Amino acid sequence: MAVHFEDAKHDHVFLGQNHARNERKVWWVIALTASMMVVEIVAGSWYGSMALLADGWHMSTHAGAMLIAALAYWYARREARNSRYTFGTGKLGDLAAFASAIVLALIALLIAAESLVRLANPVEIEFTQAILVAIVGLAVNLASAWLLRDEPHHHGHSHHHDHHDHHGDHAHDGNSHHGHAHHGHAEDHNLRAAYLHVLADALTSVLAIGALLFGRAYGWIWLDPLMGIVGGLVIARWSYGLIRDTSRVLLDAVPEKTELAEEIRERLETDGNRIADLHLWQVGPGHHAAILSIVAREPEEPMTYKERLRDLTTLSHVTVEVARAA
Repeated sequence: MAVHFEDAKHDHVFLGQNHARNERKVWWVIALTASMMVVEIVAGSWYGSMALLADGWHMSTHAGAMLIAALAYWYARREARNSRYTFGTGKLGDLAAFASAIVLALIALLIAAESLVRLANPVEIEFTQAILVAIVGLAVNLASAWLLRDEPHHHGHSHHHDHHDHHGDHAHDGNSHHGHAHHGHAEDHNLRAAYLHVLADALTSVLAIGALLFGRAYGWIWLDPLMGIVGGLVIARWSYGLIRDTSRVLLDAVPEKTELAEEIRERLETDGNRIADLHLWQVGPGHHAAILSIVAREPEEPMTYKERLRDLTTLSHVTVEVARAA
């Protein structure tokens, strides 16, 4: 099957459906967090409040982590059409999320370590002032979490990019189109990492408020560091899940949360055709690439097999090789 050269030209833009919107969200949260950080540090220095100073510098770590996410969105968008990136920059968000998850794990470790020290060596707590700081911090984090919330109901039809590049019996077709077969919500791990950072901060604030209220009422000073240990463990668990999910994407593991591989086999393994080799991996949020080798008794043009996959909207780049069965 002949294909015109102009029709074969294509790009490899595999950014998420809501890339621009999510980038704006993260920048807004950075502005909110940084503003609150400055206010707390200035107020803490002016009034001599260690609680305010500590919370202000603590917020700076989360602002820095979210800056990683924001810069990843920016760079992925700027370099989306750079031909040096063979499969685009869609996975840059996963790389940033992996880095953020490491930062989150370190924060969990520091919280738990500091809590253990305070559990062994209790310090005097200014309960009323600490409670007010925790409440203000919680309000900021809840506002940030609301901004960063994922909205799966807003995802629409994504573009499907097949590319045409003959190498023997290999083929890519060059048509972009809309399909209607969806395979789950396209999770943006970069946005998830930013969300987990503010959620972790909110969790520590909630635990701190509860511990401080009981501490003020009953004199349970030990409850504050104990809740710090609990919070550190929960945050570490979130960090582990994010590291696990992003590392699978970075290592091109076959996606687990999709039936895409099974759907491909069902559509192509008919009339004596068999898929001898199938490589399927994620190249961006909501975008997957596939390289497959088909063995058939009566081989057809690669484009014929690709047409059967055309309406799989999350399958954005396909290479087909066809061989005659011996």
